[in-house]
Amino acid sequence: MEKLKDLIITYDDFPKEGIAFKDLIAILQEPGIFKEVVLKMSSSNIIKNAEAIISVDARGFIFGSAISLQSLKPMIVARKPGKLPGELLKKSYKLEYGYNSLSIQKESLRKYQSYAIVDDLLATGGTVNCVSSLIEEAGKKNFGLVVVAELKKLDARSKLKFPIDSLIKF
Repeated sequence: MEKLKDLIITYDDFPKEGIAFKDLIAILQEPGIFKEVVLKMSSSNIIKNAEAIISVDARGFIFGSAISLQSLKPMIVARKPGKLPGELLKKSYKLEYGYNSLSIQKESLRKYQSYAIVDDLLATGGTVNCVSSLIEEAGKKNFGLVVVAELKKLDARSKLKFPIDSLIKF
């Protein structure tokens, strides 16, 4: 995990001035490290105890798909507006740099009662809190969040009411 931090590139003033964007995509260019990340995330008790995974659009899909295969857990997706058909559960949330919304297909939550949320990075917590609210409003349980990286200075952890496993912290 030591080499992991070296692969994460910071882009200042992206997507807007004042934001230091952490780009984790270089992890995918190192298959051995990517495999280690997936194995470590898959071994989290949050993943082990949940019936299914909910991956967050878009980089969460990369890690969530691999974790789903490794853990043999079904994967549900939380998508940005206009990307999913059917009856949807929708919710808006605040980002560090604006607002967005996420949707989950109502039917996809029917079979499972408990979920682990997977994403690449925890910043302010707005995105994951939105997903957790969607899960709970559907009468289901959120066992927690598993992420590659966490931005400690934004202190999202103190605002969230569920367990969080992060491989590295900035």
